[in-house]
Amino acid sequence: MRVVLSGGGTAGHINPALALAEELSARGHEVLFAGTPEGLEARLVAQAGIPFTPFKASGFDREAPLTLVTSTFKILASALKAGSWFKKVKPDAVVGFGGYVSIPVGVATVKRRIPLVIHEQNSVMGMANKFLSEFARYVAVTYQVAGKDVDEASKVVLTGNPVRSSVLAVTRQEGRRMLGIPEDGVMLLAFGGSLGARHINQALCALKQRLLEVDNLYVVHISGPREYDTVKADLDLSPAEAQRWILMPYQDRMAETLAAADCVLSRAGATSLAEISALGLPALLVPFPYATEDHQTTNAQAYVASGAAEMIADANLDSPEFAQLLMTLVTSEQERERMRQAAASFETQNAAARLADLVIQAAEGK
Repeated sequence: MRVVLSGGGTAGHINPALALAEELSARGHEVLFAGTPEGLEARLVAQAGIPFTPFKASGFDREAPLTLVTSTFKILASALKAGSWFKKVKPDAVVGFGGYVSIPVGVATVKRRIPLVIHEQNSVMGMANKFLSEFARYVAVTYQVAGKDVDEASKVVLTGNPVRSSVLAVTRQEGRRMLGIPEDGVMLLAFGGSLGARHINQALCALKQRLLEVDNLYVVHISGPREYDTVKADLDLSPAEAQRWILMPYQDRMAETLAAADCVLSRAGATSLAEISALGLPALLVPFPYATEDHQTTNAQAYVASGAAEMIADANLDSPEFAQLLMTLVTSEQERERMRQAAASFETQNAAARLADLVIQAAEGK
């Protein structure tokens, strides 16, 4: 069977697609990828060794009406190109993960009557997925609430958000060796996404002394490249403190870093939550307040409701509540164990397999 995956723009769209690609390939199916030539997907898909075909697509700026015209022409041209490509490669199914590029690929899929499956990573469905869901055979969701925008409820299937096998395969011992953290230490991992999060960095720096007073606590702090110099100056770590507060601008080996952690302070993006839940990591979540339709807050609420995480609004990071929540997370093994057990209920480790089953069903017309 041959399956085309499409998505782009952010790692949140691409990582679950790559996880599905791994699962389908392991079952003996051929996988191709359609994305934009300049997007993050072009690099990540190439690194994964998946054949990549580029299609131009872009969004539009409501304050610049001309961009609506140019983006529409790009999408129409790419839809025609995708149709010609499909005629050559003859896919058995197409899976869209969101991003503007999935629109022309999805339109071509429908016109050639190829089964289409949509996967939505967030609790609020993105524009591309919302548009294509009307034509999809199945709409796979990470959160049941995301299916509220789908007119035909029977299409909606809860699969969870797939996580790449590399995240699941690394052991705690491997991660600890990489970071130089002793096996009996308690490790807090703090990060705010690929670019960092200024307010999280500031709030964490303000608690430096209290955190370092916790016996055997190690903080791995990924500040983001733009924030690194400022955070380094704010922390002003002595050589002894730097042994237990490991500051870095970014980390391209997140699988090992997550595996080493005992608890996490992070935003509530789709990929971060999928990896956190797959590894059963206790978490304090700080949703990005400017996300579309505040979807990170909705994302986080499901984890908080299950008991797998605590949540605090970005606006409250300077409050005593934040300090109390974070200190409880790093000092109470009983609280962390409760969260670990709750996180197991999400079964994120099986999400790639469930989505692969759904794609195969669609291809077989079931």
